[in-house]
This record gives sequence, structure tokens and C-alpha cells, in this order.
Amino acid sequence: MKITYHGTPKAYFESLDTSAPYVPEAFGKEGFIHTTEGREAVSIILTGIYKAYKEPFVVLHIDKDSIAAPVRYDDPACLFPHIYGPLNRDAIIKVEDIQRAEDGTFMQPQE
Repeated sequence: MKITYHGTPKAYFESLDTSAPYVPEAFGKEGFIHTTEGREAVSIILTGIYKAYKEPFVVLHIDKDSIAAPVRYDDPACLFPHIYGPLNRDAIIKVEDIQRAEDGTFMQPQE
């Protein structure tokens, strides 16, 4: 199983209909879902973008082999796959609260 990760505000994720595919707030504007390879990359990306946000976040552990929508690596390093469509819920194998250090830095998700 190949895993990719996606971070999202916990309250937003929990407010969604669990019988519908997952679509983040930015999807309508960007047309894809950001994901990242590697647990360390998750904490670095979330810290870089959301450190100032005080709300709790979750990390979705996604089985790349189960994603129904097209997945493309739009960056040359192949670290940041984008899902070009809603994410089917059965591809989400784990939802994990992501912890923060006192300074707001996101910690690396657990395996």
C-alpha cells in the first residue's frame, strides 16, 4: 500500500457528510486536492502554511492505490501529488489528529 497524506482543519473535516466524497475548501478555486509524500513533509508543509492558525488539524492517510480520481505529480521532485477530483472516502484509511509544539509548529504524524 502506498500512502499519501492530506492535512485539513479538524472542524471542517468533521462537518462534512461522511457518505459523500471528501472535497477540501480550496478545491473549487484550485481544482485539485493537495497531498504530500512522507510524514515529515506533512509537518513541514502544514507549518509553512497554517502555523498561525490556532484551530486543530487532522491528517488524512490516503491509500494511493484506492483513489478513484486522477492523481498527478505536478512538481519535478514527485513529492506532492494532486488529486484531480473529489476523494472517495474508502481511500482514506486513517484520520489522525496532528499535534503541535508550543510555538505552533506541526509535529510529524505517527505511522
